[in-house]
Amino acid sequence: MIVPGWICSAECIKLGKKMKIHSMDQGAEHMLILSSDGKPFEYNYSIEHARFQSILQEKTIIQIACGDHHSLALSKGGELFAWGHNEHGQLGVGGIFPSTPTPQIVEDLAGVPLVQISAGEAHSMALSISGNIYSWGKNDLGQLGLGHTDSKDSPSLIEALDNQKVEFLACGGSHTALLTQDGLVFTFGAGKYGQLGHNSRQNELRPCLVTELAGSRVTQIACGRWHTLAYVSDLGKVFAFGSGKEGQLGNGGTHNQLKPLPMKLPSNEELKFESHSSEKKLIMLAGGNQSILLWMEKENSYVNLWRKIPTLSEGTAKRWIADVETKQWQNTKREIKEIFSSPACLTGSFLSKRIAAETSIHLDLNKARNTFKELTQKEWITNMITTCLKENLFKNLPFHSLHQEALEIFFLLPECPMMHDSNNWESLVVPFAKAVCKMSDQSSRILEEYWASLQESPFSKLVLMFKRAIMSQLRYWTNSAKNHGHAKALLEMLKKLHRVNQTKCKLPENIFKVDELSNWLNFYEEAYSRSSCKMNLDTSADLKYRVIFSHFPFIFNILSKMKLLYANSLLKIQENKIRAYMKLIGTVGQEESELALLPAFYLRVRRNHLIEDVLNYLSPFENEDLRKELLVSFSGEIGYDLGGVRTEFFCCLFEEMTRPEYGMFTYPEEASYMWFPVRPKFEEKRYFFFGVLCGLSLFNCNVANIPFPLALFKKLLDQMPSLEDLKELSPVLGKNLQTLLDDEDEDFVEVFYIHFNVHWDRNDVDLIPNGSCIIVDQTNKRDYVSKCVDYIFNISVKALYEEFQRGFYKVCDKELIKLFHAEELKDVIIGNTDYDWETFEKNAHYGQEYSNSHPTIVMFWKALHKLTLEEKKKFLVFLTGTDRIHMKGLKNMQITFRCPEYLSEKDPLRAQTCVSVLYLPKYSTMERVEEALQVAINNNRGFG
Repeated sequence: MIVPGWICSAECIKLGKKMKIHSMDQGAEHMLILSSDGKPFEYNYSIEHARFQSILQEKTIIQIACGDHHSLALSKGGELFAWGHNEHGQLGVGGIFPSTPTPQIVEDLAGVPLVQISAGEAHSMALSISGNIYSWGKNDLGQLGLGHTDSKDSPSLIEALDNQKVEFLACGGSHTALLTQDGLVFTFGAGKYGQLGHNSRQNELRPCLVTELAGSRVTQIACGRWHTLAYVSDLGKVFAFGSGKEGQLGNGGTHNQLKPLPMKLPSNEELKFESHSSEKKLIMLAGGNQSILLWMEKENSYVNLWRKIPTLSEGTAKRWIADVETKQWQNTKREIKEIFSSPACLTGSFLSKRIAAETSIHLDLNKARNTFKELTQKEWITNMITTCLKENLFKNLPFHSLHQEALEIFFLLPECPMMHDSNNWESLVVPFAKAVCKMSDQSSRILEEYWASLQESPFSKLVLMFKRAIMSQLRYWTNSAKNHGHAKALLEMLKKLHRVNQTKCKLPENIFKVDELSNWLNFYEEAYSRSSCKMNLDTSADLKYRVIFSHFPFIFNILSKMKLLYANSLLKIQENKIRAYMKLIGTVGQEESELALLPAFYLRVRRNHLIEDVLNYLSPFENEDLRKELLVSFSGEIGYDLGGVRTEFFCCLFEEMTRPEYGMFTYPEEASYMWFPVRPKFEEKRYFFFGVLCGLSLFNCNVANIPFPLALFKKLLDQMPSLEDLKELSPVLGKNLQTLLDDEDEDFVEVFYIHFNVHWDRNDVDLIPNGSCIIVDQTNKRDYVSKCVDYIFNISVKALYEEFQRGFYKVCDKELIKLFHAEELKDVIIGNTDYDWETFEKNAHYGQEYSNSHPTIVMFWKALHKLTLEEKKKFLVFLTGTDRIHMKGLKNMQITFRCPEYLSEKDPLRAQTCVSVLYLPKYSTMERVEEALQVAINNNRGFG
């Protein structure tokens, strides 16, 4: 043993007879000793009658480190504890207290797979398995390596060294040294005595290469308070630099050295190359003002001093599987528990090889998938891992950390097959979701950046994991705070993933839809219970499901949204009935309008004066609440009816108001879609009432052919129409504008020769001031196209559209309407013509002696299928009042056949339109069936 430096007199400290010492470290006034079984003991010199105190006995500790007045301890499970003075933040637990005698966990490094810890005078360092360096504490001389001199009370990540991976670090009093995989030494911090080795006394704020050692491969480093040691095993030399006041540099004197120089060792103790001796190894230590060189047998436990956290190595899985029913089985169970109970140990098991110059860490997910697949072949291992995750690991998830390396456990866990087992949704997936929801915004961004980097398959797998959990939650739903908490966490997770997907556009939107919700959410029951349980006006019009919809609309399919929309209408109708009843008996209100006193909205019209009657009736009620049940009656026909009459009313009304001959709307190029005219024939107020009627149709659960393009529904949702929308409204103009955009030829101006004006709706208009004199060329053509679209969809129709929108939202709830996508809203308002006549036949119900094999029924279907498409649509009008069908389509529409006894062969077909019931006499011949069908479809308007 070689000991250069000043040696003080020793004091004998007695330890327990049976305790074997693994390692020790000493501060200014205290000492830490770690026993071979992982139990730490502390001795404080400043206390009278000092004795060793047992600390952290419930943990197995693998490393200890002492600063002047603080201590660090790393547990086998990867947890870092700190205690002592904290005036400079050297404990890494924030500035919540100046000191603490009780070990505190360094939360910011929870989950980081640490491989080494070190402490200086009042600063601390930690090194992860992947080579990331974290520093905190006093930084007045740059000893944290962060590029500044501000102290830090929580761990900060040092920028990665170019093309280098750090394998070892050492803290001096106020400086730090790093040793890389390639044998290079970097130093930073205080340089007053030359302890940085840069041939200078200057402080360094960031890691700086010790160039004097760059030509040699350094294999060990150690730091004293003001000096540094570096061992080059190939040369068999120890280089020293820094303060030599007490002879600690081994240079034969007490002078300082600003650059590394070899120690002058006695010839009889000259170091031999390690390659020449397989049995001995040099161990190098640096105290405050001392240097110690130990030439030791390699078998000595001190040579392998640094214990590491347990991780899964190559072949571990195979050994675990093979250990069943062997003497090693209990040891295997202990290893599984250690690794799968610790985020740090589990993450550290699957780190990919570090790429040069990268600060972030990447997991080897393929290795993880293969390992998990191999392990889960054994049920007992699967069960044990599941128990470890549930009872231990999930309780310690590092959601609070800001470091990606700590958060990588969240990248890894979804790769575990147990997370996708439907039996584990509550014990594993829910805790995972809740931990993610507790993350700070910065941590969430780290996680979402990782998700965004995933390929389609693993990202889809992640989405489906949470969808399955939500579906399981619904199956076992009870109305409790616990279930609400579970559901909220799972929905928030899907919301985060949906946001990532929208940015990256990886998966189709439908993958986020939870179709089961449309069956589970009983909107109608709630609407009835909330409106009828109390005859008062305290009932809120907001269904509780609106909260779910408003926050998580992406999980609901269009049927669920329609359910909510119609249930909300029902609730409004019920509340208005209550309000009208209470006003009638005089409990509320004095001066009320005629409409306000009515429980429903009664409308009696003449077929031949339909538009005139409707507008005359609506005009006095422009400012009234029209969200009431609409009851319609045609003069001279049956009385007020809820279903078929109302459906036919809207069908006839919109057919009249949207006819090109009526002149309320313009049809570009005789296309199938209509738009607001530039120079309207009618006053603006009529467009307001048209909007009201569209709103009433939707509010009363009707669909009607209102031939607007998708652009109208985008505008209702405050979205801007595009060139694609113009192609739908005006195919010729849209195609011409697209041609301009696609043409990149140099003779563009000569070929097209157009100016900044447009011909629209029989009008020529400049798109910009003096636009007819400004030529469109390659530099401004995109601006020209944009202005064309804006003029047609916005500028030219601003007043009329605003009146229409005002009328529409006079009836409809804008918050609910905004839950729909534009395409969905279009389908909900105007229905569709997705006819599936075969399914329509399969879904039919039969009553009163009828069946699908009855001769009359067989003839009926044969006759119906022979009709043309237009004739079939007329039959739908006869049966239901309209040829438009709801989103559910004919696949869900059910026709019911009945044959009352009083009907005979001579009677015509009759229909109960509100419930799609067809009264079909028992016709005996095909000719009679076909004749009856023709009479029905050609007389499909009007009620008895």
